[in-house]
Amino acid sequence: MHIGLIGGIGPAATVVYYQRLTDLARKAGEHIDITIAHASVQDLIKNNLADDRASQAKIYARHIDSLKAAGADCVAITSLGGHYCFDETVPMSSLPLISAVAPLDNFFTGKGLKRIGLLGTEVVMRTKLYGQLTDLEAVAPNEDLNDLGATYRDVAVTGVCTDTQRDRFFAAGREMIDQQGADAVVLAGTDLNLAFDNNDPGYPVFDALDVHVGVLFDIASGRSSLNAHAQGI
Repeated sequence: MHIGLIGGIGPAATVVYYQRLTDLARKAGEHIDITIAHASVQDLIKNNLADDRASQAKIYARHIDSLKAAGADCVAITSLGGHYCFDETVPMSSLPLISAVAPLDNFFTGKGLKRIGLLGTEVVMRTKLYGQLTDLEAVAPNEDLNDLGATYRDVAVTGVCTDTQRDRFFAAGREMIDQQGADAVVLAGTDLNLAFDNNDPGYPVFDALDVHVGVLFDIASGRSSLNAHAQGI
């Protein structure tokens, strides 16, 4: 199964998706087909902040058409923040879409988690992942989410996380663990690997990107059917 990725939102997240998908294929001794379309992180930020879902969905639809022309069988958006207009994109998409949010309930409840703390864009944190978690209780940091979200956007755009930014993310996660009773912190921003990879914050952390990548690999390798995960046609 040929996987199409809408990348560039931001570039660092796109690289991690590609690296982790190909690492899984290498370890399994399998070949998988991947094509990446480059979208603009600046367009995404502008439309996200304005809650302009229609405009961003049209941008996605254009990239999806290109991926279909390149032979892709399905598409994934390589940004949890970019999923804010997922429902609007589905009816415009010429290929089935594989959500990064839909698999999270089953994955984390399977780990025995009941309450998770979310780090990501302001919208992701404020809406508790767009209100799409049904079996998990989610909490967000008790601070200015707009300002914390702006820090995350800076990291996503530059592809670099400074020590000061990392310390802020770590502190926000610690507050959700210690003060709000979260069982673990979920990186619900696909560029947060820049802050957390190879760094131990002192509490349990799960990267939602890895859950999405696992689903995509299972589809690409034939371990799971497209129909089991796809939304849209």
